[in-house]
This record gives sequence, structure tokens and C-alpha cells, in this order.
Amino acid sequence: MNQPEYGETWVYEGIIGAIPGLHLGLRRALLLQFIGFETAVLLLAWFYGLPTAAIAGTVAVTVATVGSAQMVFIARALRDERLPEAYRRLVFGSNVATVLAVFTFIGFVTYLFVFDPGQNETPLLETLFGVDPPALAVAVGLLIMWDVCYRVSASWWAGVTALWRSARYQFTPEVQRQLHRTDRLTATFGLLQLAFVPFLFDHPFLLIALVGHVGAVAVVTAGAHLLGTVRTKNVPVRSYED
Repeated sequence: MNQPEYGETWVYEGIIGAIPGLHLGLRRALLLQFIGFETAVLLLAWFYGLPTAAIAGTVAVTVATVGSAQMVFIARALRDERLPEAYRRLVFGSNVATVLAVFTFIGFVTYLFVFDPGQNETPLLETLFGVDPPALAVAVGLLIMWDVCYRVSASWWAGVTALWRSARYQFTPEVQRQLHRTDRLTATFGLLQLAFVPFLFDHPFLLIALVGHVGAVAVVTAGAHLLGTVRTKNVPVRSYED
């Protein structure tokens, strides 16, 4: 149980697992991710004199790292053989999370370089990187934002599929308690993303999008939790059929 197989991993897990000779435990992988990105953020911020970018970058790296941990914990729980194969295939094999991440990142980049400069006296890009943004600092910033977008999208997909799971299947109380833990992880990670709010007060479009996303994740995970609880009541054995 919980052994990663093709079609039952996030893209993040698949990439890490496919690197030859790399056998990192979860803690080491997360530590390496955080230290690598955070070092790049602080060095570039120091070299170019970008204090706001250093703070925002640290928040983004933290959110992405916590998101990585959340994804791994959820994946391990969902690889439980007591769960329906159709559900696991929908979560992992469909790659919808990656598609959502692509659209999220494209939307953010479009806002950053096209929409925002024409709507605000001080665009977000200028706030973070100055009047003449250094290309290397912007490139690293976009890489980190892709990391964040992917984990945010995976979290959203985990919430949506959890609601579908609760509506479609019934589980024993023991299994449902495990699923409740994964749903709480999803909701908690959504709330963590509110750490970006202080940087978006002058950017209502992004602010509304972020708060709306977090609210939507909270609603779908709460719905999955409540529906799962109701449908689990007095169910002595596994009662789903693929």
C-alpha cells in the first residue's frame, strides 16, 4: 500500500522519482526545495537591492514547500487500496491539476505584463523588482510562481475530487476518518495562501481571485467532509462499486 505506481502520483512526485540516483526522503526533499529556492531569492534580492521581492519570495517559497508536503501526504493516503481505483485514477491519472496550473500561470503572467501596467500607477512587477526589473530576478520569480500555481491547482483539484468521492462512494468509518484528514490538509493549505494578501491590496483583481479561490476550496472540502460523514453513518463495510 502507498507505493507510487504509474498513474497514481502527482507530476511533482513523478519527476522526483524519475531522477536517476536520487533517493530522497520527504524531509530531505522538502528541505532541499526550500533551501534551494530561498537561497536564490535572498541572494538575488541582496545583489539587486530588492527588499520587497525578498519578503514576497520567501512567502512564495514557504507556500510552495508546504504545498509539496501536502501533496505527498495526500498522495500517500489516497494510494490506500481500500479506496476505489476510479477515484485514484481521477485524482492522479487525469493530469487535470497540471492543466489547471498551466491556465492559472498563464492568467497570472498575462495580468503581470499586460493588464496590470495599464491599470495601476505602480504595477506589481515594479513594486517587487523596481522600475528596471533585473531579468534574472524576474525569471526566478516566475519559476517560483509556477511552483506555487501548480500546488495551488493540485490543492483545488484534490478538493473537487474529494467532493465527487463523497457523493459517489460510501466508506467505513475508519477509511472516512483518513479521508477527513486529507480534506483538512487541503483546506489548511488553501488558508495558508492568504499569506499573499498583504502584497495584493493595491491589486483588487488578484486579491479577489485569491480570496475567491481560498473560499471555494473551503466550501468544497467542507462539503466533502459533511457529505462523507452523513454517508458513512451506519456503514459497517466498504460498499462502493467501481
